[in-house]
Amino acid sequence: MRAAAAKRGQTRLESSEQVFYSRYTGSARTGLVMTMEIAAAVGFVSRLLRNTGLVSPGQLQIFSHSLQDALAEHYKHHWFPDKPCKGSGYRCIRINHKMDPLIGKAANRIGLSSQQLFKLLPSELTLWVDPYEVSYRIGEDGSICVLYEAPPANNLGMLTCKNELMGRTSPSKNYWMAVSS
Repeated sequence: MRAAAAKRGQTRLESSEQVFYSRYTGSARTGLVMTMEIAAAVGFVSRLLRNTGLVSPGQLQIFSHSLQDALAEHYKHHWFPDKPCKGSGYRCIRINHKMDPLIGKAANRIGLSSQQLFKLLPSELTLWVDPYEVSYRIGEDGSICVLYEAPPANNLGMLTCKNELMGRTSPSKNYWMAVSS
């Protein structure tokens, strides 16, 4: 299976919950970095659905793969590791009394309508998927929590989007934040 995936130009990343396949969308380094951010975002939304107990493991796997593919395609020409804030609004996943179209498309693949998703997911969710960082906020006044953060590829103090907005230039530590039910 790995040989077949390699022939199709894909890489396999294993997490404790899902196996993600990703097509590189640029250089190998850019693709790998984007893969980690997308995997963090997809894993987070999938865990939210899983924690409801109303979506089967098979449905979650299809949803995860569909959302991963949709995000990779959507971000393909809007991923700028040397300027992490550039395109941030375009990459933002948003539910605010209107379902994000990428989440809605992935949910449709497993037979969930937007109305059903509104019952399963927070009514207000913002998920920022930027080079080197993925963060989220539930509710308009909720705290911003970091799901994934990595040092810039060249590790020369390049700004992440958050650091650029806050006026900091030192790279952040690499960590995953566990989100439990």
